[in-house]
Amino acid sequence: MKKKVFILLFVLFSIHAIVHGETIINPYETYTYDKLNKDLIALDQHYGHLLQVKKIGSSHFGRKIYAVKLGKGKEHILIVGSHHGREWLSTSIMMRMMETYADAYKNNRAVGLFHPKIFDDISIWFVPMLNPDGVTIQQGLINEFPLSHRGRLMKMNENWIDFSRWKANGHGIDLNRQYPAGWKKLNKEPAVPYYQFYKGKRPLEAAEVAALTKFTKKEQPLIAIAYHTAGREIYWNYKNGRHQKRDRSIAENIAFITGYKLANPSKNAIGGGYTDWFITTFKRPAMTIELSYLVGETNPPLTVFEEEWSRNELVGIMLAYEAKKLNLFKKI
Repeated sequence: MKKKVFILLFVLFSIHAIVHGETIINPYETYTYDKLNKDLIALDQHYGHLLQVKKIGSSHFGRKIYAVKLGKGKEHILIVGSHHGREWLSTSIMMRMMETYADAYKNNRAVGLFHPKIFDDISIWFVPMLNPDGVTIQQGLINEFPLSHRGRLMKMNENWIDFSRWKANGHGIDLNRQYPAGWKKLNKEPAVPYYQFYKGKRPLEAAEVAALTKFTKKEQPLIAIAYHTAGREIYWNYKNGRHQKRDRSIAENIAFITGYKLANPSKNAIGGGYTDWFITTFKRPAMTIELSYLVGETNPPLTVFEEEWSRNELVGIMLAYEAKKLNLFKKI
């Protein structure tokens, strides 16, 4: 009970870290791959001494997949957004989070009652848009793909000209059904590339997933988070074994801050997702956080951003504190 009251104080006293001047990130408009590129350049210019921007791979159609490190800490956590094309609200949330934390770190100013000095010890790696091809398709920018591929995109979308339901990458593979943990048990339907749910011919087939798993293995984060939409729910349990109590405690803290529902553990969970793979590979905590109320097969509306941001503003920095505790006991 004392622990929850303590966390509640952080929430009640939470304030936006950026107090003066205009922000770089504008989350109140459709967040495109081009905006991501421009915003990363601007953030690097403004906070370059605090941020490290690097390319960790490319999509099937050559769009860059970026990772951004905030902080000086050798140990870190990892947050990933936009596994799915229609879920780019996650990118907007992460970019606002990145700027808010960088500004707080620069000005030695608390985010709520969490102090950014934690980033001297624990850094955050952000991968804000893992699936830039899928995001671009979902936003209706089909002309940005080769003419020879547009007919295939239409076929994968059942010849609909409206791509707002698009979830897959540019080749019709669902990136969050591409990870080795439990992949063989995933439903084989659809059996061909499609706007959603096609798991591919083999794990790690998609260039985007191969890039993220390689990066994750190299960096060895203490905690991993994958932001998705929608449903305001937190998935945290996949064959956690003896670490179930530890991982549930962290998930409960996220649930308390965000007000999201904590998913009940399922003994029959299939897997195939990024956090499933992370948990089984590293034996460390990983959570899938579903932003927004349920919206069906489309992106959440822009009007939901403010509420989702108020729920998630403290998540990254709180997890940095959790990671510092884990780092002290990670050999146990």
